[in-house]
Amino acid sequence: MQTKRRSLGKGSAMLVITLAPCLAPGLVAAQVQAQAQSDAQSQLPTVTVTASPFSGSEAAQILAPAKVLIGDELRDKLGGTLGETLSKELGVSASGFGAGASRPIIRGLEGPRVQILQNGMGVADVSSISNDHGVASELTDARQIEILRGPAALLYGSGASGGLVNIVNDKIATELPDRLSALAEARYNSVDNGKAASAEIDSASGPVAIHVDASANRAGDYAIPGYREMGGPSANWAVKGNTTTANTLPNSFSNKNSFGAGASYVSASGFTGVSVEQFNQKYGIPSFDGSQIDQTQNRFDFSHLSRAPFSNFESLKLKAAYTDYQHTESQVDGTPTTLFLNKALDGRVELAHLPWMGWRGTFGAQATSVRFSATDISNPGHAAIIPPTNSRTVAGFVVEEKTFGPVIVDLGARVEQVNRSPDASVPYTDTASFTNPAAPTAQERNFGLYSWSAGASWAFSPGYSTGLTYSVAQRAPSAEELYSFGAHDATVTFDVGNSNFQNETAQNIELSMQKTLGLVRWRANLFQNQVKNFIYGAYPGLIDTNSGNQVRQFTQADATIRGAEAELTYNWHQPGYSTRGFADPSQGTLGGGGNLPLQAATDRKSGV
Repeated sequence: MQTKRRSLGKGSAMLVITLAPCLAPGLVAAQVQAQAQSDAQSQLPTVTVTASPFSGSEAAQILAPAKVLIGDELRDKLGGTLGETLSKELGVSASGFGAGASRPIIRGLEGPRVQILQNGMGVADVSSISNDHGVASELTDARQIEILRGPAALLYGSGASGGLVNIVNDKIATELPDRLSALAEARYNSVDNGKAASAEIDSASGPVAIHVDASANRAGDYAIPGYREMGGPSANWAVKGNTTTANTLPNSFSNKNSFGAGASYVSASGFTGVSVEQFNQKYGIPSFDGSQIDQTQNRFDFSHLSRAPFSNFESLKLKAAYTDYQHTESQVDGTPTTLFLNKALDGRVELAHLPWMGWRGTFGAQATSVRFSATDISNPGHAAIIPPTNSRTVAGFVVEEKTFGPVIVDLGARVEQVNRSPDASVPYTDTASFTNPAAPTAQERNFGLYSWSAGASWAFSPGYSTGLTYSVAQRAPSAEELYSFGAHDATVTFDVGNSNFQNETAQNIELSMQKTLGLVRWRANLFQNQVKNFIYGAYPGLIDTNSGNQVRQFTQADATIRGAEAELTYNWHQPGYSTRGFADPSQGTLGGGGNLPLQAATDRKSGV
């Protein structure tokens, strides 16, 4: 039994108990011996980045600054949401709309510019649409979580100009387990009386690997000093149906559960597997108007790997995922108002070739079809905020790498065609009290996207390297940016899109240096991201009197984001102990003057 305790801030604590009853003494002894050898060499274990086309180690990812949370570090940092879990990483902060909704913000970019993957395939929820929508992926069964930017990100989408986060689990096993193993974990959080439990089992029957996992989490409203508003509760807050209990943040609860199972046939030449999972979550939004969100997602995955499938090729990967997502937004008293549906079918093929004239790399294709709708429950046949929209994407990509002595060169390119087709026969529910800005036209749009990236790293001394990367990434406007028109109570806004938006084009240049050996290690990055036709939510100072919400108008303008990142770690030459300090300031400005809205606050943190 292993017991860990860590602080979550004032008035909170967490107790984590992990049981691993199937570990053999010989395996434990081998792990201790391997760790002792590693300590003697002052080197930390190598962690492989699975989202990288070259399966390189985390330390080698200078052209795609990466962080991989794995093992004890992942368990210690694991939070209730993906944003909370990653918020202490270099260059990452988190959005927050209560305990159930928080996405990562990478270098000041969020929403559709940060792609969330699960085992290399899109999560396919609607969390990129609005900050009050939670990420529909369970974290307790994650084996590792990867943060990736640079050329490798082009394998997964041109729109990921901020980067991507890949949640890796073992639902589809790639290797046969040598014995039956089980893992159980329990957590308690005092600040919201939160109780969580999870368990997973891995086994094999001949050449077939089997995985089963389940989890449940129940947390009440957060404990706070006094009332949610300075000076005590307001009458308007009570009118909305909210409680006015002292020392409690009303409507900040979060409850969720999940179940997943997978099976795969494993052989020396590769594997073929399938998995199924269900994710459910209900949580409150502690804003003034308040709301509750009830999520359900069913997901089916297929994955195949063939080693040496053809002459001159190293591997062939085939992946497909079908996701059926929905969530209902309700008033605080439980009255349902809006039903969000998102059905997505995603498929991709990757071929990794053997070295050719010194170049090694991966190329492939991806196709995605998404049907999204937001329906007014009280007014059937009418759209709430966004009309039903079909989105289709077809893409081809290539990433290549070549070594010139101590210099490694990476090149990547992606060509993508995106179609957005809204249902013009479905009318909007809301009528606005203003005429400017006007409602967008439900017109079909097609976008051609061309993105590329080039970089080089130089290992000028053992353990020391420096790198320079330049990339151009184009993004098609999302359905909500094109066609939104309606009141969104959770964010207290009346959103207005623009169906005439053009491609967003980001040009990013980055200089990096790092030290990856020894007890003392460090990394430093400087970057500048110039974005043409950047889409953001502007507030023209209007109030829609019909809903009482502030108007948020999606707008395009040129923008620049500049920043620096630095991290220093010391290992203490002892397993399980390290000291870390980092700073990651950034600033976003608009071309016409003024700051870019909703930029993350500058963070300076350290930890042990």
